[in-house]
Amino acid sequence: MDGAQRSTGLATQAAERLVAEIGSVLAGSREVLRASVACLLARGHLMIEDVPGGGKTVLARALAAAAGVGYCRVQCTADLLPSDVTGISIYHEPSAEFRFQPGPVFANLVLVDEINRASPRTQSALLEAMEEGQVTVDGITRPLPQPFMVVATQNPVEYEGTFPLPEAQLDRFMMRLHLGYPGPQDEARLLLGQSGAGHLARVEPVSDESGLRLAMDAVDDVHVDPAIADYVVQIAAATRADDRLVLGVSPRGSLMVLRAAKAWALLAGRDYVLPDDIQDLTPVVLAHRLVVDPSARQPGDAGDILAQLLERTPVPRSI
Repeated sequence: MDGAQRSTGLATQAAERLVAEIGSVLAGSREVLRASVACLLARGHLMIEDVPGGGKTVLARALAAAAGVGYCRVQCTADLLPSDVTGISIYHEPSAEFRFQPGPVFANLVLVDEINRASPRTQSALLEAMEEGQVTVDGITRPLPQPFMVVATQNPVEYEGTFPLPEAQLDRFMMRLHLGYPGPQDEARLLLGQSGAGHLARVEPVSDESGLRLAMDAVDDVHVDPAIADYVVQIAAATRADDRLVLGVSPRGSLMVLRAAKAWALLAGRDYVLPDDIQDLTPVVLAHRLVVDPSARQPGDAGDILAQLLERTPVPRSI
């Protein structure tokens, strides 16, 4: 076994331990948990959209605890200010100078709960942090801890008093996941106190910042055949040419698919991407980037349209 294979194997083991540790306290789909870990390893940001009480906060807290990284939560409200997120300079009288007090965004994993309840001004304060890994306050740019991930949540059933995220900000989230309702057995475990928020204290860190960075580097080294890249380009082009869509996939979206697929391949113990990886992740990476034309003859749902386009796009056979 050469060095690259050994590195892939160690990273795969670390990712599997993360999934298992999160699954010990969260009753839900294992595929959703794997996708969350893949998003973290691919250096992406995650949007979780689900009904209240579905475990969105538990997932974010368990992910941070299992990864052994710093965690902070921002509860969004209409009166939340950008400085409440990024931090503020406060006058320190003994030294007669202003000192910067970091905001909650200065953590490895930041949970932004009910992000659509924050004002557009506050939402935009997250853009630089998510895209550049830094914030600028009082003209001074400060780097954020690395690794850095934003996990944002939205409630899809309440829209009164909310501010829908613009497409430019939605595009910065690598994935949008739906936890859904747990199965009967998982819900029974929850009722019997065998899982859920009350058990977060028992989550053991299976990694740390340095271990996480090594796993992320292993994801970067996963091989992508040119035919796979061309496959992603064809899918993106199909969304841009479809009359039912006002907005297709941006180049950033294509890049996100490929990065996520590399992490997905690593979770499967491979150091190369297959077309199956692209097909598995395309719905959760691309659906929230599409804008459906309501005036189309058969507008449909973005996910359904994407599934149809995937079926029509030729799959590369020789990789």
